[in-house]
Amino acid sequence: MKAGELCTRRVVTADPDEPITVCALRMEEYGVGDLIVVERSGETVRPIGIVTDRDLAIRGLGHGGPHPARVTARDVMTSNMRVVRDGDDVDTALATLKRHAIRRIPVVGAAGELQGVLSLDDVLAWIGEQMRDVTTLIDRQTAAVGRPADRA
Repeated sequence: MKAGELCTRRVVTADPDEPITVCALRMEEYGVGDLIVVERSGETVRPIGIVTDRDLAIRGLGHGGPHPARVTARDVMTSNMRVVRDGDDVDTALATLKRHAIRRIPVVGAAGELQGVLSLDDVLAWIGEQMRDVTTLIDRQTAAVGRPADRA
């Protein structure tokens, strides 16, 4: 399975100069815990950072003091974020998540354009599906062995 096949394609984004108050409202509106901060060049959208709800709470409120509306996504985002290519195996993406102790990672195309976001939850759901498939196969094989016609 490739990262591009498993990732969530509906990505909620933010512009770097948006106030964190706008970012927080967008997270609430879409029910997400992160925004991918992007730069746009024509039709191309490239990730340059990520802002999580934790970033807003820890860096945003601490950074902004009594004026959080003056603090922007760029001020609180993680800019040295990792990415995976849409053609990378899920194993590669999972190793990157583990190595850097992160729960989500942008998925980019060959030119670095944003394709989606892969989260640890996406990977765990996929692994769960694989385990259910294996269990179903074992159950079918066990049932088939027990049939009298199969013993002849």
